[in-house]
Amino acid sequence: MHILLVEDDHKAARLLARGLEEEGFRVQVAHGAHEATTPAGFDLAILDWMMPGKDGVTLCAQWRQAGHELPVLMLTARDAVADRITGLNTGADDYLTKPFVFEELLARVRALLRRFDRAQPAVLKVADLALDARTRTATRAGASFALTAKEYALLDLLMRHAGAVVTRLQLAEQVWHADLIAIDNLIDVHIKNLRRKVDTPGAVPLIETVRGRGFRLASQADIGDA
Repeated sequence: MHILLVEDDHKAARLLARGLEEEGFRVQVAHGAHEATTPAGFDLAILDWMMPGKDGVTLCAQWRQAGHELPVLMLTARDAVADRITGLNTGADDYLTKPFVFEELLARVRALLRRFDRAQPAVLKVADLALDARTRTATRAGASFALTAKEYALLDLLMRHAGAVVTRLQLAEQVWHADLIAIDNLIDVHIKNLRRKVDTPGAVPLIETVRGRGFRLASQADIGDA
């Protein structure tokens, strides 16, 4: 599981990241909202409420408005009921007041991941493209097509983050579990093969290359009722 930790306190971020990594999580630290413009490719986000510039509540609200549905755990020194309600109403899924015991944070992280996993749809759909997690099959306009294991993992990741850019680094880490340098060319080969199956002649193109960043699967909003 890949966690995005947004915490401007470098010492606190380092300690939290180390603890989570020791529990088997992969953690990427952002020292402020400016380093966490998108949570695409992550399984969960931990946000500090009080940060200079854009605070965690504002960042969470912007993610929700952009359609990102990953679970969000908000950390804050504010313990008033009104503050908790504000955090939850802007899209946070849970709220932990500082100071806290690491074991409680870990328990809340695991609970959120379990809840989110149960809420995931069995069939992902974007326009006339569907991916069935139960049978690991894909269809476009009702016609099924076969996917290799890597192609399935790529399409699953792109569809879960439809409308957002999934970076080449995220693809390398989450599909191949390898460094980008080691498999950079492989990404292009597999995306090319996947695009050949998904974006057939006459169909509305769904897979977009975002030069210098990665790839993006069109969202329903991009293509309307196509």
